Amino acid sequence: MQTAEKILELTDAAAGQATPSFFAKIKRSRTWVTLTNWEYWPMWAANLPLVLIIAYFALRARRLLFFTVVNPVIETSGMWGESKFNILRRIPDSHVPATVFVKKGTDFQAVMEKMRSVGLDKWPVIAKPDIGERGFLVKKIKNEAELQDYLSKNQINFLIQKLVDEPLELAVMCHRMPGSAATTVSSICVKETLKVTGDGHSSIHQLMQRSDRANLQLERFEREQPALMHQVPALGQTLELEPIGNHCRGTMFLNGNEHIDPALTQVFETVLSQMEEIHYGRFDMKCRSIEHLRSTGEFKVMEFNGIGAEPAHIYDPAYPMLKKYRDIYRHWKVIYQISKAQAANGIKPMTLKEAIESFRVYSDYKKSIAQT
Repeated sequence: MQTAEKILELTDAAAGQATPSFFAKIKRSRTWVTLTNWEYWPMWAANLPLVLIIAYFALRARRLLFFTVVNPVIETSGMWGESKFNILRRIPDSHVPATVFVKKGTDFQAVMEKMRSVGLDKWPVIAKPDIGERGFLVKKIKNEAELQDYLSKNQINFLIQKLVDEPLELAVMCHRMPGSAATTVSSICVKETLKVTGDGHSSIHQLMQRSDRANLQLERFEREQPALMHQVPALGQTLELEPIGNHCRGTMFLNGNEHIDPALTQVFETVLSQMEEIHYGRFDMKCRSIEHLRSTGEFKVMEFNGIGAEPAHIYDPAYPMLKKYRDIYRHWKVIYQISKAQAANGIKPMTLKEAIESFRVYSDYKKSIAQT
């Protein structure tokens, strides 16, 4: 009897050890990570409440496309199809890294001449579509051969930009009312690019498998950088795997709203007040540090996104879901308030016909670049 009881105890213990292992595998699976973390939800699912929020303010404004008046000099105010170069030209030069616009079909030597003319004579550089979103086709270019390859494979208008080599990347959301320079900083997101830290014996492939965030990027890295996967970082060595600070490329977005204060607000008020007919948007930028930014006002803008940009701090994994949608609502309330002021000044939104045609052109463009 004692022997039978002992066998049962051992069986139960073995089952108890096996069960956590089984569930641990499930919890590490990509499907589980995606379903249980809001930041990885499909856009259509995460944006369902957003559609209702926009519809609510459209009813209040009595204009379906009320938001298109917020930034009149940006296509659709930045909801879709906007030119990055068009926006960068409206930011004070001191805050924009050297950038050239490359028109589709431009000869490679002509591209090199344009780069040299603005001082883009050092590698690496960043190439990105002039019209694009969520890091699609953004690439760090290390030499002429890679640039020529990018030019031949991507038959689109694109930008070549100096790589901003500053340690801190931020996404800072700002707005101001028409006719006023007074600026509100409503969101600060601190970006942590995708990294792994070595243990002295595991390959980068193995290290990525152990990280939920990195594991979601594993297939892309296996396809694009197979040689990297076999490297074994030294104990304690941290490697940046992805320099592009985009959420869909594995960057972690952290809530940095505690840094908002009058001194920091003044920095962005100085810049936004010089950007005529732009009242709302997000600076995706780099600087040396928050303290240096406050004291000197020095930063470089990789991109400025209009009303289609989210207050990026909501992607912090620790930020409660109800607060995420509360903050989205508050930001769209600001867009609505700016649109009311613009309407009072006689600024008219896009017509439905114009919007449909604009969206059709943008959709066709997205389909074309998706096939490259």
